Amino acid sequence: MDVNVDIEDIQVKSVYTKTAIPSTEYVANPYVGCPHGCQYCYASFMKRFTKHKEPWGTFVDIKYWKNNLPPPKECHTLMISSVTDPYNPLEEKYKRTQTILKDLINHQRNKDISLLIITKSNLICRDIPLLKKFKRIPKVAFSINTLNEDFKMDMDNAVSIDKRLEAMKTLYENGIKTICFISPIFPEITDAISIIKKVKPFVHYIWLENLQLRGDYKQRILNYIQFNYPKFLPIYEQLYKGNMKNAKNFRNEYWTNYWLKVQNYYITKSTNVSIGTTTTKNKNNHEKNNNKTLKDKEKGKEGKEGKEEGKGNKKEKEQKEMKKEKENNKSNIKKESNINNNSGGKITRSKSINIKKKPY
Repeated sequence: MDVNVDIEDIQVKSVYTKTAIPSTEYVANPYVGCPHGCQYCYASFMKRFTKHKEPWGTFVDIKYWKNNLPPPKECHTLMISSVTDPYNPLEEKYKRTQTILKDLINHQRNKDISLLIITKSNLICRDIPLLKKFKRIPKVAFSINTLNEDFKMDMDNAVSIDKRLEAMKTLYENGIKTICFISPIFPEITDAISIIKKVKPFVHYIWLENLQLRGDYKQRILNYIQFNYPKFLPIYEQLYKGNMKNAKNFRNEYWTNYWLKVQNYYITKSTNVSIGTTTTKNKNNHEKNNNKTLKDKEKGKEGKEGKEEGKGNKKEKEQKEMKKEKENNKSNIKKESNINNNSGGKITRSKSINIKKKPY
């Protein structure tokens, strides 16, 4: 670890938190803080919920909870983690993320949970045997926004890009679904197409997320660009400074063009990798298949409606029969109850009545 980190233990009732993040219902953050110290870390806002005065990235609170803690019953989708890296260097010793995985596996009903893990670390390879025990294959997303190790070193204290790529390949070869999360995309610096070319042989999905500048790290990033990439500074100032309306219009145009470049590469190369919200090899084939499906649905709509009407009549008839049978059973139970009550203290054996439910 390249930085001095203040470590504290904290006790929590639960490590699971309901979230409004799209595509997941709950998140689990086994740590508060992260020693990766990413210069653009949006999670730095979490500091105000702690008692720490140290800069974000220089402290970590290690969470402890009761043994074998099950996730909430309504938890079907889970993300590990949203405001920390679950496989930061401290995980090697404290194993809090590993504990979550073991807890999930121990509760058999949760083995089919849809699990997503987001990390920058190759330490996750340690837990491949655990990931294989989930009924639904987990997804693991690696944050990679450059192939330039020097730029990476300027931005975070996490493991090298090469180690992340090697870990992604190892997971892929072990049957784990892999995601290359190109985030955050630094304008004019992040070459998404080069990254896609690099990871394509061992990745299932590509996610992209543009750079957002806010809070105390906004000026820090702008200062970095001014010092290290001065020729790009005007673009960054247009994207993130100045008149709000003009900046918004410029942002929309810039990111739309960026996305189109990536999308065009994706289509022309007919890659099997799912990118963004696109899940087919070719956009035209995707639209063609959708149109065909719609036509087939419309074609069979009338016949389906006729069948549904017939099913409705049959269902109604079965419900009436079921109701009649249930009333008869109630009558039999009532008669039997009267016989038992009038038995004069004699021990009587109740008759068992099996009600056969009709499948509807």
